[in-house]
Amino acid sequence: MQEIPQVLQDVISMTNNGDSTGFVDLFDATTGVIDDWGNKYVGSKQIASWNQTDNIGKKSQFTLVDATQESRNQWLLHLAVAGNGFNGTSPFRFVLTDEGKIASMQIVPD
Repeated sequence: MQEIPQVLQDVISMTNNGDSTGFVDLFDATTGVIDDWGNKYVGSKQIASWNQTDNIGKKSQFTLVDATQESRNQWLLHLAVAGNGFNGTSPFRFVLTDEGKIASMQIVPD
């Protein structure tokens, strides 16, 4: 499996460690977006809200299954998710900024 960028490793570790502030800080503060099956959360405040209702607030745990670099700043990760919300494996598409932040995280329908 390819080595993934540090910011994507941090998505997994921040989630698994329950670090909500650290998780939100991985995204571009003003334009970062989470697209959860068409529901979009833009900017730190909305990302923090999604994080509490759908991720760390649900005690999610991520395990990397595989990773593919689709282009220079775009990655597709398959993550096994466990916790008090969704459980199963799901594809997550990430677009990164040149500054090492997450521009977007899309939970992709299978």
